[in-house]
Amino acid sequence: MRVDLICVGRLKERHWRDAADEYLKRLTPYARVRVVDIADRDVSADEGRALAAEAADVLRALPESAVVVALDVDGTARSSERFASWLDARAVSGQSHVSFIIGGAAGLHGDVYAKVDERLSLGPMTLPHQMARVVLLEQLYRAFRISRGEPYHR
Repeated sequence: MRVDLICVGRLKERHWRDAADEYLKRLTPYARVRVVDIADRDVSADEGRALAAEAADVLRALPESAVVVALDVDGTARSSERFASWLDARAVSGQSHVSFIIGGAAGLHGDVYAKVDERLSLGPMTLPHQMARVVLLEQLYRAFRISRGEPYHR
């Protein structure tokens, strides 16, 4: 399976980079994971223009053949087991390339939402985009372990 994480904003703090790197390392036996960092823009002066610029970069980074999923607090929430089943269903149906989009501090522009196949929620609380990236990577790792019947802490 191929998985992209298209992330607005880079991981600036070492603890976020270390956590993300650990899960990327753990994911290597299960999937080819590509992380694309999109430069976040200063939204304080003109939020609409900043979001539009980020959106253009996000859309350029999207592969044509992938199932596109935007992380969105109002999206579909799944348990870890249901997320694993969802990934399995993509792979079995020939959609084995999934691109997840994580917006920046101001979220995502409507142009990005117009291109997504689905919206996924990591829960009802708003998370900083750095934490959302680490949580998504952990949940991907957990999902692949679940799918293979491998042990993982609960």
